[in-house]
Amino acid sequence: MNSTPAEQPWTTLLAQEVRPAGGAALDQIFIASGGATALTLLLLLLGYGHRTGRTEVLARLAERSQRVLPGGLPGWVALPQILAMISLLTALLGMYWDISLHITHGRDEGPLANVAHYPILIGLFGLFAAGMLAVVLPKGEPVGRAAVRITRDWHAPISGVLLAGAGFYALLGFPLDDVWHRIFGQDVTLWGPTHLMLIGGAGLSLVAVVLLEREGRLARADLGEPRALSRFVHRGMAVGGLLVGLSVFQAEFDYGVQQFRMVHQPFMIAVATGCALVVGGLWAGRGAALFAVGFYVLVRGGVAVFVGPIIGEEFAAIPLHLVEALCVELAAVFLVRRPLVLGAVAGLLIGTVGYASEYAWTQVAFPLPWSADMAVEGAVMAVAGGVPGGVLGALLALALRGAPPKPKVSAPLFGGALVVIALAVTNALIGTAPPVRADVTLTDVRGGQQDRTAQAVIRMSPPGTGQDATWLTTTGWQGGGLHVDRLVPIGPDTYRTTRPMPLHGTWKTMIRFHQGRAQVAIPVYMPSDTAIGLPAVPADAQFSRDSQPEWQVLQRETKQDVPSWLWVVASLVVLACSLALVLSLGWGAHRIGRVGADRPEAIEPEAVEPGATESGAAAERAAR
Repeated sequence: MNSTPAEQPWTTLLAQEVRPAGGAALDQIFIASGGATALTLLLLLLGYGHRTGRTEVLARLAERSQRVLPGGLPGWVALPQILAMISLLTALLGMYWDISLHITHGRDEGPLANVAHYPILIGLFGLFAAGMLAVVLPKGEPVGRAAVRITRDWHAPISGVLLAGAGFYALLGFPLDDVWHRIFGQDVTLWGPTHLMLIGGAGLSLVAVVLLEREGRLARADLGEPRALSRFVHRGMAVGGLLVGLSVFQAEFDYGVQQFRMVHQPFMIAVATGCALVVGGLWAGRGAALFAVGFYVLVRGGVAVFVGPIIGEEFAAIPLHLVEALCVELAAVFLVRRPLVLGAVAGLLIGTVGYASEYAWTQVAFPLPWSADMAVEGAVMAVAGGVPGGVLGALLALALRGAPPKPKVSAPLFGGALVVIALAVTNALIGTAPPVRADVTLTDVRGGQQDRTAQAVIRMSPPGTGQDATWLTTTGWQGGGLHVDRLVPIGPDTYRTTRPMPLHGTWKTMIRFHQGRAQVAIPVYMPSDTAIGLPAVPADAQFSRDSQPEWQVLQRETKQDVPSWLWVVASLVVLACSLALVLSLGWGAHRIGRVGADRPEAIEPEAVEPGATESGAAAERAAR
C-alpha cells in the first residue's frame, strides 16, 4: 500500500465531498420564485398596458423591430422572433457552461450558487416572453385565419401560443428539477427527465419561431415578398438555429462523458440534420442547407470557444454536418418536386454517407470516437434517425410553404416517424451490466496528498474483456477538471494508461467499459460523501475490484432506496408532457399550412407533393 511522506495510508487521507445533495435550500427557492414572480408580473403589466392602450412601450419596440427583419413582417412577428433568437443564444451559452461546470466540479452548492444557471433562466424566460409578446401584440390588425380566439376582439397567432407554451415547458423544468432531486437524488447527467424538459422545450421552440414568420405573412395580404437574399439569410439562420436546438441533446457526447450507449450519438445527429436541413432545402431554397450548417458551426463553435478557452471551462467538440448538408442539396437537385420523397431519400443519405463522414470526424475531433464495435448498429440507428427526421422536416417545410399533404397522408407519416424515433431511442437505452473484474497496479507520478496522480496497468477479466470495445477508458471528473484517457493494450487482457490519472481531492476516477449493450464501471478513487452517506473508495497501490452498472458510478448521488415504480411513473409523466408539446407543434404546423394553402410560397413553384391539398396545388399552379 502506498504511503504519504508521513507513512500514513491513503485511506486515512481521502478528501470528503461536503456539498449538499438533494433539493435546494428553502431560502434559495424563495429567492428564485420571488424573482420569477416579479418578472412574470412585469410581463403581465406590459401586456395589459398594451392591450388597454395605457402604454405604447411594446408598440414602439415592435415598430422598431420591423426594420430589422426582411420583408416588412408585422411587429408581432419581428419583435418576438428577435427576442426568441437572443434568448435561445443566451440559454445555449448558459447550458454548455452549466454542463461544463457539472463535469468539472460536480453538483452545485445550490441553484443560485451556479453562475451558469442565470443565463439559462434569463434565456428561457426570454423565450416564454417572446411567445407572450406574439400573443398580446396584435391589436387592431389582422392575424390570419390560423389564429386562436381569446376574447371577442382578441385573436392570438397560434405560433405565438406554441412559442409561449414551449418556453413555459422549459421554464417548468427548473422547479420540477428540484422536486426530482428531493425524491430521487441529484443526477449529474444531461438526460435526467427534468433536464430534458429544459433542453427539449428550448430546442423545439425553434419550430414555433419559424411558424411565426409564415403566420405573419399570411396575416398581411398586402405584404410583398422580401428580397431573395435577405429572405435566404433570414430563413437560413432560422434553420441553423433549429439545427442547434435539435443538437443540444448530444452535449454529453461532445465532452466524452456520455452515460448512454454510443449508438445514441449517430442516431441523434441523423434526426437533427435530417429534420433541420430538409426544412432548409425546401423552405429557404437551394444552398440553404449549407448556409444553415455554416450558421450552426458559427454558433456552436462560438459557444464552445467562449465556454472553453475564454471562460476557462471544458471545450466541447462539435459534429461538422457538412456532408449531411451536401446530401440534402444533392437530393434536392433531383427530388425538389417530390418533397416527402426528398425528405426520406435525404434522410437515407444522411444515415449512410453522412454517418460515414461523422465516423471519420469523430476519430480526430472527439474524446471518445466511434468504433468498429458499434459500426453496424450505429449505421442502422443513423438510418432510423435520418429517414424519419427527413420526413418530419419535409412535413414542416410543406406546412411553411402552404402545401401540406392531406391528413390521411400527413398523419400516418407524422405518427410513423415518431414511432420509429421512439423505438430507436428505446433500443439505444437497453443495456446490460455483465460482471467484469479489474486487477489494477498503480505507479505514482505525483505522490502528494493534495495532488496525487498515477499511471495504471489494468488486467481485465473474464478473458476477452475490452477487446474491440466501444470505449475502455479511465475517466476522472468533478475534481476541478475532466480526464478521459483511452487505455492501450500491452498484452492479453492487459491495458495501460497513457496519462496520469487524478487520485486526490474530490475527483471521481473510474475505469469505464462499453461494448455492445454492456456498460460497466469500476471505481478507482472516490472521496467519501457525507451528504449521501457513502464511504471513500481508496486507490491503493494494488487492488482488485468488481464492476458496477456504469450509471451507478457516474450518478453516485442517485438514491437507491426509492421504489422503481415511482421513477417509472414520474418519467412517464414527463414523457407524456413532452409528447404533448411535440403533437401540439405538429398540429399547429398543419393548421397554418392548411390556412396558407391559398397563398403557397413559390421558392420552387413546381414542387407539389402528390396528395397535397387541392387548393394548395391549384394555387401553386396559378403561381406558375
